[in-house]
Amino acid sequence: MTTHTSALDVQLLERLRGAVHGDIVEPGDPGYDDARKVYNAMHDKRPAIIVRAVDAGDVIATVDFAREQRLPLAVRGGSHSVPGYGTCDDGVVLDLGRMRGTRVDAEARTARAEGGCTWADVNHATHAFGLATTGGIVSTTGVGGLTTGGGMGYLARRCGLACDNLISVDVITADGSFLTCTEEHNADLMWAVRGGGGNFGVVTSFAYRLHPVADILGGPTFYPLDGDVIRRYRELIADSDEELGALLVVGLGPPLPFLPERWHGRPLCGVITCWTGPEDQDDQVRARLAGLGPVVGQHVGRMPYPVINTLFDELVPAGLFHYWKGTFSRGLPDGAIDAYVEHGATTPSIQSATVVFPIDGACHRIGPEETAFSYRDVDFSTALSPTLTTREDCEVQKDWVRGFFTALQPYSAEGGYVNFMDHDDQDRVRTNYRQNYDRLTAIKRRYDPGNLFRLNHNIAP
Repeated sequence: MTTHTSALDVQLLERLRGAVHGDIVEPGDPGYDDARKVYNAMHDKRPAIIVRAVDAGDVIATVDFAREQRLPLAVRGGSHSVPGYGTCDDGVVLDLGRMRGTRVDAEARTARAEGGCTWADVNHATHAFGLATTGGIVSTTGVGGLTTGGGMGYLARRCGLACDNLISVDVITADGSFLTCTEEHNADLMWAVRGGGGNFGVVTSFAYRLHPVADILGGPTFYPLDGDVIRRYRELIADSDEELGALLVVGLGPPLPFLPERWHGRPLCGVITCWTGPEDQDDQVRARLAGLGPVVGQHVGRMPYPVINTLFDELVPAGLFHYWKGTFSRGLPDGAIDAYVEHGATTPSIQSATVVFPIDGACHRIGPEETAFSYRDVDFSTALSPTLTTREDCEVQKDWVRGFFTALQPYSAEGGYVNFMDHDDQDRVRTNYRQNYDRLTAIKRRYDPGNLFRLNHNIAP
């Protein structure tokens, strides 16, 4: 495939080289093939240039260059975008991966993280002070994509979504302006980036509210795949204090030392526990887990909070092939549970998983119009994610996830979580934002009328 590199305005490119402190990588450079890789190997694209920014000045210069050259602009943080929005053919990739500074104000219980940070970076910095905020369940996930899409994780029931804990952002808009946004200053843009995705600019730093979270009771408990186990999990969430974060996972038994070999590769369901309440209640939590059904494997114990966010890392490293779908639901209806059991039994690989996130508790104490994330009346968010080791196998298994998704529709809300959408879900953007869509469109029109930031689940101006 040819690129537009030779068609780039040489004078503008040289001006860009002089304006950035980071590297510019082009086709033919020794590091080009590594620099263009993204987490989801389904996307093998060839950008015209990749700018490895080191500061906000580099970001401004790159945004100006892409706008003036009328080139596609892909913004990459942690590179975990399943639809591959962190890369593009024949355009500009703005890679924030070198902008990973963090600063914690322990007295104010806040942290500021640069736009290229991963959740491992944030969790490491905040844990030193016995503090944390809601983040992703894979430590290599970037803070930017997760937060601007809403941001689910183990602490959501207690602390709200990642975007609910956002108190300030620095944003580079399409005209190259640098804007600091809070609820009092540039409030419309602040509102939009709290769930509206990457439609409105490049966020170069995020300031989060932190919560006292140090060591937790956490880890997985596995059961045979059975609808009664899932129904008891439903009761567990409904009856438990918000300090209990507990994800439901449906899939095939992974080759873990605490799971008997006869269960490896067999259909299972599991509960990944993150109890942030008092340690003297640990035994009560263990008892509730034991009451869900026959335990076939368990590794639950006291651990530092950052560890719980690494448990999926080895199972889903970069370079696998992914295709995702997502749904919201009010409660876990019996029909949805039946679909989990039926389709979970034919999960295509050990790396594939159906993950159910509870988003009640603190998530419900934010109004549907207080942030761009509008689904404050749902209780669970489900990610359907066949993950395979070859492109061909992933293409074949798209039918599995589409059938699963169809089976869940009678029990699901109309929209879904934007970060669980793949590239063919653009027709769901309006329903994902419901009553907030028109306001988001107006803000998009104000800050990005030319739709420079269109490589995302796009809100057109």
